[in-house]
Amino acid sequence: MKSLMKRILFGDRNQHGGTQKEIRVNIYEEAKQCLLCQDAPCTKACRRGDPARAIRAIRFDNHKPALRWVKDCSDADLLRAERACIHYNGPIRIKEMLRSIHPDDVDDSHYPSLDITFCGIHCENPFFLASSAVCTNYEMVARAFEAGWAGVFYKTICMQEIKEVSPRFDAMHNSATHGDFYGFRNMEQLSENPVEMDFDILRRLKQNYPTKVVVASIMGQTEEEWMKLAKMAEEAGCDAVELNFSCPQMKHKGMGSDVGQSPELVKTFTACVKQSVKIPVIPKMTPNITHITEPAEACVQAGADAISAINTIKSVTMSVSSEVTGQRTISGYSGRAVKPIALRHILELAQMSNIRCQTSNIELSGIGGIETWRDALEFIQLGCANVQVCTAVMQYGYRIIDDLILGMQRYLTKRGMTSMQSLVGELLLKFMNPDHLDRETIIYPRFDKALCVGCGRCEVSCSDGGHQAIVFDHDTRQPRLVGTKCVGCHLCRLVCPAGAIGMTKRVNKKK
Repeated sequence: MKSLMKRILFGDRNQHGGTQKEIRVNIYEEAKQCLLCQDAPCTKACRRGDPARAIRAIRFDNHKPALRWVKDCSDADLLRAERACIHYNGPIRIKEMLRSIHPDDVDDSHYPSLDITFCGIHCENPFFLASSAVCTNYEMVARAFEAGWAGVFYKTICMQEIKEVSPRFDAMHNSATHGDFYGFRNMEQLSENPVEMDFDILRRLKQNYPTKVVVASIMGQTEEEWMKLAKMAEEAGCDAVELNFSCPQMKHKGMGSDVGQSPELVKTFTACVKQSVKIPVIPKMTPNITHITEPAEACVQAGADAISAINTIKSVTMSVSSEVTGQRTISGYSGRAVKPIALRHILELAQMSNIRCQTSNIELSGIGGIETWRDALEFIQLGCANVQVCTAVMQYGYRIIDDLILGMQRYLTKRGMTSMQSLVGELLLKFMNPDHLDRETIIYPRFDKALCVGCGRCEVSCSDGGHQAIVFDHDTRQPRLVGTKCVGCHLCRLVCPAGAIGMTKRVNKKK
């Protein structure tokens, strides 16, 4: 955390005639306040750089490369940008934030390609749009392709008439904040376009963007519908077809997650589609099930080429503003809050593939809470050769692809790697059952007095939710660890708002 903090002195004369006040700038906290404006006023006011792009790089976990967009800026440029900031609660401290970043220690002159193979299909990078509201017509997907997305899982096509409700979205915010939500609930179903229109869109996309990957997501109600839709996808030139066994809010019976919870049904429908087309077939799993591996393994037995997971999680939110004519329903939850759940399902699928499907080289496409390149990396390291993004695009737009690509390229360069494929599944061996974990050693927390602000949050949490191993000196406003009581749980480190608690070396527990 130290590298992200900078102490800055500001003149601050208070009512008692005080002199100067020392404050710290955490660049990620500051960047998070940015509104990520369209046609950003701060950049328009800056004569020799693009501070808005630099701040966006910080916001999406690329703080060191951010300097490339302000390398020619003077302090006066950045101050002009700061004065132009339209943040509702006061301007972002642009100059202090950007001046506190150290130059990048990674050479960007030879960034590697991010191309990767998925189901035998060459992909420019592993980043795809997930089947959802972010890809419902030709113009949207074309703009995404132009921005740099490698492919699309187009919004699910079905034979049934689809009518949506209003409003159809709700979000979970921190307190009364707006705009930046951590959880997102939607009641949206499938494509509202006529079937022929959607397949014409997919045909034109593949013709006009031959290097991009176009996947048709389909959902049938009978074997005949599944086969017909799959054939139409193949005839339209699609690279693959995704079988949506997982939509949690279908009004039609026998569709979506109702099917995805039945290994027998997904096996039947996967098999009939495999017999109908030559392009790869990718069933999409529901997380609304106890063991995701059961329907997934049935799909593999039926010949599936890959598995995508997860779709949204069934959920309830209580906001009156999301009611539909005074009524409510269960619907799908997504956003960064679901990422740990999605990763758990991906891990189980990857382990299933390694243990029980050794003759079936099954591939994985990861979905769920991906917002930054580091989120995507976690899915890839658990076995995904492809990741799909939805909610983050709905929040921030297609432009996030810039930082997904930048961060992944820089990560590969920093590790001295040249191939995305080498990252796929590299951390799987680190996961084991709880009974195999080391229980004979401990890591104690380390308190950094220079960063500690004296809030006492660590003592409160340790006292009421831990092991009473921290003493807080009310005179010096400094915490002290009681080693004989500390069990190394690290609750204190996780609740510290200043990042002042780190980790020591692992040592043997005292007998």
